[in-house]
Amino acid sequence: MSGGPPKALPSTGPHSLRDMPHPLAGSSSEEAVGGDSTPSPDLLTARSFGDKDLILPNGGTPAGPASPASSSSLLNRLQLDDDIDGETRDLFVTVDDPKKHVCTMETYITYRITTKSTRVEFDLPEYSVRRRYQDFDWLRNKLEESQPTHLIPPLPEKFVVKGVVDRFSEEFVETRRKALDKFLKRITDHPVLSFNEHFNVFLTAKDLNAHKKQGMALLTRVGESVKHVTGGYKLRSRPLEFAAIGEYLDTFALKLGTIDRIAQRIIKEEIEYLVELREYGPVYSTWSALEGELAEPLEGVSACIGNCSTALEELTEDMTEDFLPVLREYILYSDSMKSVLKKRDQVQAEYEAKLEAVALRKEERPKVPADVEKCQDRMECFNADLKADMERWQNSKRQDFRQLLMGMADKNIQYYEKCLMAWESIIPLLQEKQEAK
Repeated sequence: MSGGPPKALPSTGPHSLRDMPHPLAGSSSEEAVGGDSTPSPDLLTARSFGDKDLILPNGGTPAGPASPASSSSLLNRLQLDDDIDGETRDLFVTVDDPKKHVCTMETYITYRITTKSTRVEFDLPEYSVRRRYQDFDWLRNKLEESQPTHLIPPLPEKFVVKGVVDRFSEEFVETRRKALDKFLKRITDHPVLSFNEHFNVFLTAKDLNAHKKQGMALLTRVGESVKHVTGGYKLRSRPLEFAAIGEYLDTFALKLGTIDRIAQRIIKEEIEYLVELREYGPVYSTWSALEGELAEPLEGVSACIGNCSTALEELTEDMTEDFLPVLREYILYSDSMKSVLKKRDQVQAEYEAKLEAVALRKEERPKVPADVEKCQDRMECFNADLKADMERWQNSKRQDFRQLLMGMADKNIQYYEKCLMAWESIIPLLQEKQEAK
């Protein structure tokens, strides 16, 4: 959260596809949606997705006279830059205080969700509720069903390999808490998803299960409707801009998947090396007991290796807790974007099929064009929302990876500096013995 009291913003409220104005219309619709006449923000702010956005950015910043002297100061500057727009926010959500619950049938973890807002949609300025992972999963499913044209942030994977990761360990719970916190913050920052009624219920309802049961019948009807829309049509070809997005996502996911696999192997080898170092250092200490003049230098080498072991352990923890989760989140993010892109393709295929039907059945022309125009509106909504969300995702990705890579560089510099200081510390001991001779 940024400093200063949050300022209230006019709310747009959730919009359904049928209520959204035509993105290409000359004037906006005057009909109110849930008491608000403001159209979907994405339809107003959507801009074309240029070729430059399809290139993996290097995130570099040109060095100049005013550049900070250390990577740490640059990292702090980047974090401050990202918080500049915090003054305009009117909704703040945090996930903390994980607690373990042991019941007769199951054991699970819940997290405290604290919400502070000045929006009129909230009856109170602050809420505090507890949610478990399956509640987050329910929220994401509801967002996908009610906002099919938008990119829904991914959740961390639910299942872990038994015997390899303890899902109740402090490390795993804290990693998941961070991921769930980021999931809610991404929704909070979205100009449409943050006004979704299901998101409001998730943040405020004391008994979420009651709302889950109420929505089961509607969920079934919506699911059948989506299957009807997205089935039975074949797309001839994607427009070039969406084809480029699809190719970029495929390449992006492939590169991140490769980096993730290699990074996991590196961490595994570092852990194995750490085990060897912990056995290696004490040998010099036990050896020093047999020596006279060499005792102090040998003890120094043992302490040096111990310091290097501690530094390596810290580096490995940082890679495991900070680097790998971001890679996995963006791999899942690319899958989510591909899913929205596929839905857009199905709507376009439906539109093409209806146009074809109009051409073949001219005698029914007075009735069919309205249906075709409605399908065209839906396709244009998909196009506008998808491009706006893609641009927003690219901006977030650039910020996230700039901070991630800068942090990784900073941690590696600290690691090697600690090892250098450790080894340099034993040189005076060796020199003193030589001078004594």
